[in-house]
Amino acid sequence: MGDKRAVVVVDPRQIEAFLDEDVGSGDLTALIVPPALLASATLITREPMVLCGRPWFEAVFHRLDPGISLAWQAEDGDEVPAGQVLCRMAGNGRALLTGERTALNLLQTLSGTATLARSYARAVAGTGAKVLDTRKTLPGLRAAQKYAVRCGGCHNHRLGLFDAILIKENHILAAGSIRQGIDSARRVAPGLPVEIEVESLDELDQALEERAERILLDNFKLAEIRAAVQRTAGRAALEVSGNVSLETIRALAETGVDYISVGDLTKNIRAVDLSLRIDLEL
Repeated sequence: MGDKRAVVVVDPRQIEAFLDEDVGSGDLTALIVPPALLASATLITREPMVLCGRPWFEAVFHRLDPGISLAWQAEDGDEVPAGQVLCRMAGNGRALLTGERTALNLLQTLSGTATLARSYARAVAGTGAKVLDTRKTLPGLRAAQKYAVRCGGCHNHRLGLFDAILIKENHILAAGSIRQGIDSARRVAPGLPVEIEVESLDELDQALEERAERILLDNFKLAEIRAAVQRTAGRAALEVSGNVSLETIRALAETGVDYISVGDLTKNIRAVDLSLRIDLEL
């Protein structure tokens, strides 16, 4: 978890790959524009949104023309109304035309993530529960989408398989039992908190007996979640997962759990409708 204003470092190799996917051996259509032609552009949103993705948007254009200027009218994490100007740009006309689609794809996708995250953050406001993302992200965009989740006001779960332990159903099956799974995890990564997924109150009791630091209640019904909170009594942090939506999350948060993980934050994304209007100064 982290502050949405934390410094973001965009991998230039990633930007190269994004551009290569679209431009390939060259933008043939942009060749009809004189190579030295200067142009300006205005980026607007056609719908209410939470802005996110400025570093990636900028990196695309600066890879094509380091001299392109961008004057932003909003910060990442800001809510903006439909029709608002987000950015004014000026630079080489060919570079603006070539980078338009790649830059917009990134910005509208990350803004869609941030906008949805803001809705979830509002839905649990005042309950004490934190909404978490998952590893259900678009390949190649995990760090960016997790940044977008923070911009929307929600929180990050583990980044990947390397920075935290989460023992799930298949791990328990392979290890032999909840006890064996937790014991093995502590041997593999001593000192690292252990989270384990449980599917019943009986399994919850087993995890509590083994002093798991965090327990994931998978697809529990509301009554079962309330019972789990009472049984746990603060001995472990409780996380809820499964069948979470904007319609159900408030009731889940009011049970007293600590965390609610939502795969839809990064999995089912509707991109924000943006428009980049380019004015060629002929």
